[in-house]
Amino acid sequence: MSRRRTAVASAAAAVLALTVGTTGAAGAPAPKRAKHLSIVATGDLLIHSPIYQRAHALGGGRRYDFAPMLRLVRPYVSAADLALCHLETPMAPGAPSGYPAFNTPGGLARAIRETGWDACSTASNHSVDRGQRGVTATGRKLDAQGIEHTGSFPSAAAQRTPLIKTVKGVRVAFLSYTEMTNGIPLPNPWSVNVAKAARIIAEAKRARRAGAQVVIVNIHWGAEYRTEPSPFQKRLANALTRSSAITGVVGQHAHVVQPIRRVNGKLVVFGEGNLISNQSSPAGSQDGLIAQLDVVVDARGSRVAGIRYVPTWVRRSDFTVLPIGDALRRGLGDRAALRASYRRTVIAVGRQNGVQPVPLRLP
Repeated sequence: MSRRRTAVASAAAAVLALTVGTTGAAGAPAPKRAKHLSIVATGDLLIHSPIYQRAHALGGGRRYDFAPMLRLVRPYVSAADLALCHLETPMAPGAPSGYPAFNTPGGLARAIRETGWDACSTASNHSVDRGQRGVTATGRKLDAQGIEHTGSFPSAAAQRTPLIKTVKGVRVAFLSYTEMTNGIPLPNPWSVNVAKAARIIAEAKRARRAGAQVVIVNIHWGAEYRTEPSPFQKRLANALTRSSAITGVVGQHAHVVQPIRRVNGKLVVFGEGNLISNQSSPAGSQDGLIAQLDVVVDARGSRVAGIRYVPTWVRRSDFTVLPIGDALRRGLGDRAALRASYRRTVIAVGRQNGVQPVPLRLP
């Protein structure tokens, strides 16, 4: 559970609100009185070479300091009861590199902690860019910063053990999977979780048997630069949301924002876009969102009762991630570009199921 409960006075102006009812899910005994958990999930941390070069400059040429680029999203991340990041790139030994075979400096793990994330999903199409050595090193660097992680593993035993965190007295499981690994064979069958419906449902049930009252599934899936979910995403979302073991589903990979939709009565955040990257084409690849799930646990089980999301935009002049409402009020970026990003995100997320943007309330 996050130890950081910073009240964010400015958040409401930049936040979009959604109320989506979902059915309860079977699990461990529910509390007699309903409990609400705030669970934040964010888009891709996709560290291209210009970003780690910027981090090196911010670290005075002695270390890689990514935290300044993430400082403006910290209030939203650190205010959550549980904050979940999505780390797309490995942190392996050796020289850093960007696309197509990523190797991110380990300083990113420190920035993840400083920004306020509690745990990270690590299953992605780039998980095995540096082989098993990179998978294992990534986990160790997160461990050193006290960040729990799941999706890629150092051993079969680790893969079999679900990540379960106690949050405000509620046991929350976090599972992570990827649709693909860019055609790179897995070093071991257990190195990275590959997304298959039967497997995900079985592992969600395993987490329930281990005492989880809430199960959140993160999936790296879909077609790049497509705002509409792919057939694979739709099929998998349909299968997962039919399972009583799964509370909610969030996703990344498309590098653009995708819809938030109710599937079989449950919330699916299909794609959160890029939180940080060097991508600029299409324009939507600079867009992202911070999703704040309101998870309710009561006598009926667990459900996502609603969500708020904060549209973000990457200012590529220095790779600062800007919450759009805050940036517009403070004059932190090109107003036309920020407004265009906001509109793209609102359109991509959609207005069905009660999705309505909160007014920006600009001066």
